[in-house]
Amino acid sequence: MKSTFLTVLLFTSFISCSQEKIPDASWQLKTAVLAAPEGQREGAKVYGYDSNGNIVVLREGTNQYVCLADNPENEGFQTAAYHKDLDDFMTRGRELRNQGKGFQEVFDTRENEVKSGKLKMPDRTTLFIFSGDVNPQTKEIENQKVRYVVYIPYATAESTGLPDGPKAPGHPWIMDPGTHRAHIMITPPQAAVKEK
Repeated sequence: MKSTFLTVLLFTSFISCSQEKIPDASWQLKTAVLAAPEGQREGAKVYGYDSNGNIVVLREGTNQYVCLADNPENEGFQTAAYHKDLDDFMTRGRELRNQGKGFQEVFDTRENEVKSGKLKMPDRTTLFIFSGDVNPQTKEIENQKVRYVVYIPYATAESTGLPDGPKAPGHPWIMDPGTHRAHIMITPPQAAVKEK
């Protein structure tokens, strides 16, 4: 009897701790859209997390942007915004990761699905990744940083003239060349990002 009570108590404590880690929907909405360009935030679709940690739609969108709230399971703070044409690609990645698949398996599965036509990958789309530190008192995001990912499937260093690695801070380069996930990486120096 004592061990059953202890098990229930531990399980209840685990659920409480998990739920406490997930911020309320209004804070998720407010911070998720920080990844989108300022004039596009109000109409963006927003995904966030429910009290069980499942991804849910917090708000339907009216423009071309989709925002994703910070994942409470990950260390640090990071949100993302991307063009709505990338939503199927991003959703598929989340599905595969939820099935326990690692990076390479997710990469290979999506590569095969894009090549077969099962998964649509747009020709040119942009992803914005926003990160920073959550002030424990105000809950505002400080030390804001942003980086840009411009997807150009199957592009190469030769077809774009871009280097295959970063050559200097803030300079663009191509990552995953020749694959469905080929993209231009642009990471501005931190001083160039103005906090709002």
